[in-house]
Amino acid sequence: MKTRIFLFIALLLLSCRIADCKEPEIGSNPSMEGSLNVFASPDLYNLTMMWASDYCSLNPKMKINVIKSADNKVAEMLNTGAGIGFTSDETLAALNNHSNWSVVVGRDVIVPVMNATNPFLNEICSKGITTEDFARILENPENQKWGKLLKNSSDIPLYSYRTNDASILSGVANFLNANSSNIDGITVVSGSEFISKIQNDPNALGFCKLIQIVDFQNQSIAENIKIVPIDKNGNGKIDYMEDIYDNLQTFSRGVWVGKYPNTLSGKIYSVSSGKPTDENEIAFLKWVLADGQQLLRANGYSDMVYSERQTQLEKFAEPAIYDTVPITSINTGLAVLLLILIVIIIAGIIVDLVFRRIGNKKEALQSASSTLMQAFDEDSVIIPKGLYFDKTHTWAFMKKNGTVKIGIDDFLQHITGAITRIEMKNVGEKIKKGDHLLTIIRKGKQLKIYSPVSGTITAQNETLTANSSLLNSAPYAEGWVYMIEPSNWLREIQFLTMAEKYKSWLTDEFTRLKDFFALAIKANSSEYAQFVLQDGGALKDSVLAELGPEIWEDFQTKFIDNVR
Repeated sequence: MKTRIFLFIALLLLSCRIADCKEPEIGSNPSMEGSLNVFASPDLYNLTMMWASDYCSLNPKMKINVIKSADNKVAEMLNTGAGIGFTSDETLAALNNHSNWSVVVGRDVIVPVMNATNPFLNEICSKGITTEDFARILENPENQKWGKLLKNSSDIPLYSYRTNDASILSGVANFLNANSSNIDGITVVSGSEFISKIQNDPNALGFCKLIQIVDFQNQSIAENIKIVPIDKNGNGKIDYMEDIYDNLQTFSRGVWVGKYPNTLSGKIYSVSSGKPTDENEIAFLKWVLADGQQLLRANGYSDMVYSERQTQLEKFAEPAIYDTVPITSINTGLAVLLLILIVIIIAGIIVDLVFRRIGNKKEALQSASSTLMQAFDEDSVIIPKGLYFDKTHTWAFMKKNGTVKIGIDDFLQHITGAITRIEMKNVGEKIKKGDHLLTIIRKGKQLKIYSPVSGTITAQNETLTANSSLLNSAPYAEGWVYMIEPSNWLREIQFLTMAEKYKSWLTDEFTRLKDFFALAIKANSSEYAQFVLQDGGALKDSVLAELGPEIWEDFQTKFIDNVR
């Protein structure tokens, strides 16, 4: 212990001495305060100009210089530290440089569409259409019959429409793995004409931008148009991993979490040589991820769902990683002091290691064993007595004054891993049993949790706003979520259980949980097995933590929502 204290003091003295000997840095401040340099690939230049113009109109003292950069010059712009830029998937992939920093700021989504009164609508929605089926029809004019597409005996003609939009043709060709010149169809002049053809022809089929079929007033798909479900895995049905076509909101989230073909869903990125530290750059990018999303629509792109935007915003809070550390000149006296301290530190470390090895061998072995990933089973879950538990994995406890304290259970926090943020309701809001209670978030991936009781929120645990990890470390104590004035307590506690019955019920929950992850692993070609199972088949603790947003989405709908 004395050795460690000595080493700490020596290092502290050394750091103080280095700080005193630094020379003033020259030219570290921005050359033009209130100015930004922003570059854009050619396809995003107009969008970037609109972002810059609108942002500057809101901030009159700000000046943004937008530079059009050829796709093959983006890497050069990044290497010279030219500021922040906007580019697309292909350009970003071509950079192949993991030291570059990026956030997603928009999407370019192409969708196959048909008339909502199509005579085969139910069959198409249940089975979906594979990439190969689309290619067989669109590359061969003689095959353009619905019977050929659906592999039945129908002779009803299929009318394929297309526009001359180069970005759509390129995206469809990429999806079909075909040459764009080989894609057949009835050419229409404009996007509005294309939409009209689809809306008025029950036998119509075609590809367009998602933004072209959105009714923004009602936040839905335009009247008489249906997005054609795509059978991604080619198993002849739209299974739960592909079931995202019911409405615009579900579809948009499905695109985000990866349930839609990547070849039809491009991303728009903001890139820079490293994580932005300039306040003006950060403020501009945060605006792009908020109010600036509306300008995507005017340029044919799709805005992002709220959860996706929050995921990207959280990147600004991640610690910066530097490849090199700036070195300032050190005088001769410091060099001598540095040499002496290095010798002392090395000698101290050697002595400390010797004593550790002799006296603490057993402790070291125990420590190494404790670092192994723990299994997650019935014995891992804390179930205090005196609390009422609900099947939504929440708990409730009535205090002497008649108010009810509620929170999430230990089972749920073991599944999610460290919670990084939560979204709570406001004091004074009324909720009913089964209503959305709060949202727990881990690095942008989220789960909606439902209330175990009805009543009015009288207090919220404000500590969770700054320290949401209390939901993990103390879910039944400091990690409580709300105080509620109950409105139907005596009736609703009949549907809640206490310790022993809840523990027995959790046995079935673990079976259901294993079944869920078995399907998830199967659906994702076993790529998630390493995150889910230990050797021997036991579930790992924090089993959801490192899995993708598509698994969180399925856990929400297939596990949490399934018991409501």
